[in-house]
Amino acid sequence: MLLALDVGNTNTVVGVFDGPSLKVNWRLSTRRAGTSDEYGIFIKSLFDFAGLDFRAVTDVILSTVVPTVQGPLEGMSRQFFGVEPMVVGPGIKSGMPILYDAPREVGADRIVNAVAAFEEYGGPCIVVDFGTATTFDAISAQGEYLGGAICPGIGISAEALFQRAAKLPRVEITRPKAVIGKTTVHSMQSGLYFGYLGLVEGLVDRMRHELGGSPKVIATGGLANLFLAGSSIVDRVDPLLTLTGLRILFERNR
Repeated sequence: MLLALDVGNTNTVVGVFDGPSLKVNWRLSTRRAGTSDEYGIFIKSLFDFAGLDFRAVTDVILSTVVPTVQGPLEGMSRQFFGVEPMVVGPGIKSGMPILYDAPREVGADRIVNAVAAFEEYGGPCIVVDFGTATTFDAISAQGEYLGGAICPGIGISAEALFQRAAKLPRVEITRPKAVIGKTTVHSMQSGLYFGYLGLVEGLVDRMRHELGGSPKVIATGGLANLFLAGSSIVDRVDPLLTLTGLRILFERNR
């Protein structure tokens, strides 16, 4: 079995594949200060909870945008599974030309998403990943990574509003029933949700214009489903897109 780990700034997604089949997956809070032992014991407990044999893992692939966790997770792979992990980064064969002025600057998660989106849905396409930052990635009809956009995630926006405006409370990020809020909380929720939705739709519309044709729009990330209900601009929500990309990259590089 293949253990796939995608470490983001806020969440870590863990998946276990048996061949092309995803057996189980978890979305967890990212722990930046864990040791190899702590990570290994925790993942073993997840296997036990799911009724899977921890010893059946034969390979590990890792993608991370948090440099401090890479070393401990690599150590966990060696210590608990007895394998050298495959790490997504410079030198890995993605099978996708990276048409970025500085290809090494592209985050590992963005490449993984782009590879999975093109493999699963074809091109041209746009991937919107709702994470700590919201990223927009454009892939051509020929399967080339063209670039994209990065903006603060809605969670960062909501927290900044709470911290910088003395009389405004911290609010839940949810879709309000109406755009015109009748209370401070509802007004904030309206501004956050519909304002952010407008940002997403505006960027996607402009990227579609630059790409030409009719690119598919695939949304992923922890908050993707929240915005699906409020917009017709998204063609598909795929919360497991990154795990799919990790499996594809593993198969291309093993």
